[in-house]
Amino acid sequence: MFDSPYEELSNDIRLLGRILGDIVREQSGDETFELIESVRQAAVAGRRHDESAVEVLRSALSDQPIEQQLDVIRAFDWLSLLANTAEDVHLERRRRFHRAHRSTAQPGSLDATFERLRSIGVDAGEVVGVIDALSVSPVITAHPTEVRRQTILDVLREIAEVLNERNGLDANDPAIDDADARLGVNILSLWQTAILRLSKLRVRDEINEALRYYSASLFETIPALSRHLEQIVEDDFGAIDADASAAVSMGSWIGGDRDGNPLVTAEVMRLAIGRHTHVALGHHLATLHRLGRELSMSARLITPTMELTALADASGDDSRFRADEPYRRALRGMHARLYAFAEDAIDPDIDEVPGPPPAVRQDAYSSIDELLADLDIVDASLRTHGGAALADAQIEPARRAAAIFGAHLCGLDMRQNSSVHEGVIADLLANAGVHGEYLTLAEADRVEVLTAELASPRLLRNPSATYADQTISELGVLDEAARSVARVGPRAVPHYVISMAETVSDVLEVAVLLKEVGLLEPARAGRPASAQLDIVPLFETIGDLAQSAATLTAMLSNPVYSQLVASRGDRQEVMIGYSDSNKDGGYLSSQWNLFAAQAALVEAADVAGVRLRLFHGRGGTVGRGGGPAYQAILAQPPGSVDRSIRLTEQGEMVAAKYSTPALARRNLETLLSATIESSCLNAEQLGAPADGFGDTMQQLADTAFTAYRSLVYGDDRFVDFFRSITPTNEIATLNVGSRPASRKKSLAIEDLRAIPWVFGWTQCRLMIPAWYGAGSAFEAVAAQDDTAAERFAQMYTDWPFFTAIINNMGMVLAKTDIDIGRRYADVLVEDATTRSDIFGRIEAEHTLTRGWHERITGSPDPLADNPLLARSLSNRYPYLDPLHVMQVDLLRRYRDGDHDELIERGIQLTINAIATGIRNSG
Repeated sequence: MFDSPYEELSNDIRLLGRILGDIVREQSGDETFELIESVRQAAVAGRRHDESAVEVLRSALSDQPIEQQLDVIRAFDWLSLLANTAEDVHLERRRRFHRAHRSTAQPGSLDATFERLRSIGVDAGEVVGVIDALSVSPVITAHPTEVRRQTILDVLREIAEVLNERNGLDANDPAIDDADARLGVNILSLWQTAILRLSKLRVRDEINEALRYYSASLFETIPALSRHLEQIVEDDFGAIDADASAAVSMGSWIGGDRDGNPLVTAEVMRLAIGRHTHVALGHHLATLHRLGRELSMSARLITPTMELTALADASGDDSRFRADEPYRRALRGMHARLYAFAEDAIDPDIDEVPGPPPAVRQDAYSSIDELLADLDIVDASLRTHGGAALADAQIEPARRAAAIFGAHLCGLDMRQNSSVHEGVIADLLANAGVHGEYLTLAEADRVEVLTAELASPRLLRNPSATYADQTISELGVLDEAARSVARVGPRAVPHYVISMAETVSDVLEVAVLLKEVGLLEPARAGRPASAQLDIVPLFETIGDLAQSAATLTAMLSNPVYSQLVASRGDRQEVMIGYSDSNKDGGYLSSQWNLFAAQAALVEAADVAGVRLRLFHGRGGTVGRGGGPAYQAILAQPPGSVDRSIRLTEQGEMVAAKYSTPALARRNLETLLSATIESSCLNAEQLGAPADGFGDTMQQLADTAFTAYRSLVYGDDRFVDFFRSITPTNEIATLNVGSRPASRKKSLAIEDLRAIPWVFGWTQCRLMIPAWYGAGSAFEAVAAQDDTAAERFAQMYTDWPFFTAIINNMGMVLAKTDIDIGRRYADVLVEDATTRSDIFGRIEAEHTLTRGWHERITGSPDPLADNPLLARSLSNRYPYLDPLHVMQVDLLRRYRDGDHDELIERGIQLTINAIATGIRNSG
């Protein structure tokens, strides 16, 4: 037995580190191994004694040949990745332990959620109603912070599997040696594999990389989880009619998100939809092919239903070897019909129909619904002759997967910036002779023009007109979306997201564009206007969030737009952006404005008689809305999570959450649990703010906003400071994504995307997007009110929203390292006055924020609420410290003119390695 739950983890990390060390010694020699080991020991000693090891590490590394430095960087990068893998294995091991020992259900699990619902007496009918309408949709995006190659992720997955097997062996089992040998082979493979890509990812590469997660985990996990959810409802509440088949549905932006990415074209969108269809139908075809082999029941031993017999007879399979095997014949016929359907649905220019063709051709299914009906016949027949276990194990999962993934696999959202839409509309209106100066119109006049167009059956587009390149490109994408909906169905392209939405005209412009391609039908002959997809405004800046409820009210008051919402089931989706609001106003201000905006949007939707679904644009880091999803969802305003939620899954967090079935299960179960609780519990049970909490939070947000803006936007020297102290310019050379780092060719902070903004601050370990301004805000409000400090503590105890803010901020404060940041400033910021002034402000604010975090939580440890993360960080800090030291020195050499290829590679490797060690980096 182990003395603590962490001992197993420590043993795994030591084992992987020892094997890596042996390989480094063998491959790179004793001298390199001894250097790496001495550096590691120096970093460990510094951390153990709470002393900076920067100078010791610098002196040990600075005079080493660049070739040897690259080996050191690679070694610490692999150590970090292997430690991450061991942690993931450990988390799943602990989950299995708790389940096996019937431990208290873990928060965030479905067991814990339904235990809570039972304990407070939630009615079974209410639970079933929530489950039937439940819709949780993670949306995978291609944001460029995933620095790991798919090849590496595959090897790490194999290492995790071996670790799992090894942990189940007795200490004296000879198979231990075999497992260690397999680990050695995989780690050797890693050591001889290039960490960095040779070329930048194309959008088509991003599409294919995201699709790997379906075979890796999602095809298995989502159907099983929805069935598990139904079983829990039946066991705990006696409800046998709950339907959770639509509880989880995946979405994607990859190939549909054009905002700032000129590489996403109509051709790329066609590729994305084509690949989605290929993967979905390939899975269903393979399943039917397998079932046609496995369901070998003989009519000499069982009696199938008449419906099943008819299905077999219609299959065209007249093989005498299967004459008495009706299920095999029926399934071969179903496979043939689905194959014919796939031939129609899969674009032949994108992919061929996967799998072997049927021996006998059949007419195509007209829709996936016909396949589902046939699977129901097979299921029902099996149950009539004692085959219920077969139906549950074989047919039910196949049917559930077909219902969930359909022919579309996942919904591909379109997204574009509102400024692009208005330019396209202006071009169309001018060429149609409707209005030659649309861009000069006031908002009310724009709305009038657009409303009139939506009420008219006439189209604006004229084949003989000459349009701007942007107009041609945008309409091309929309035409492709319409073709995809016609070919695959409306689930293929379910949403159109409008970035930087500010006004009603921003929404109506998209409606007019959808009308041009047939995805929106105007009202005619007493039939109201209707749309085939949701139009979703994205409110991103602090100002837009503040006005979002008024904008929503005006949208829903528009007579034509209200008909479109009615056609979508009287539901309006609104997206809120965490990243840009944070870059605009800082962490505290962003969080409060997002909360207040959600509450106001809920009220506006209620008044209009419309159901609201919120789409949360969260990143991996706290500075971009990241943090534990369970606590984050429960911390939303009451009523804002009404049985339905969408949220982005970005960058490096996709692999962290979906690379294995266990990880996917844990993440999706957390999202489901929080959504169910938020939907079933009332405001008091969810922890609504007490009187005065909101006013205090507004004061804090306003003060933090001022402090943050004065640093980031109020000092002309700040841009140079930021570009100097962070490797933001060098990050652009990493081959991690297809999108440019900035929306415009500008060095301004306003034009920099939020991802490299956060990524850069993470590299130098200052991480100001997630805490700067908070300390000043607490200090200023407390100076005006003697009871404020006590109220802060009460807010932390009693208000889940404030608890989540403080805990997430504590997580980042624990990762922030002022000594490391000072090293970056001292070496990379050349102007002494700028360095002293701006870094001095950051250091002072950090001290203030740490102090207030301690006063509010009552603990000097910013991770007192999260011992698992504290342990994780203590394991990885010694790997990070040498990487920071080497990155600073390499950046200095590069910026001084040493553009040797190995120097540039070293910088890229350190960026990659530090992102790996931090885990959530962008």
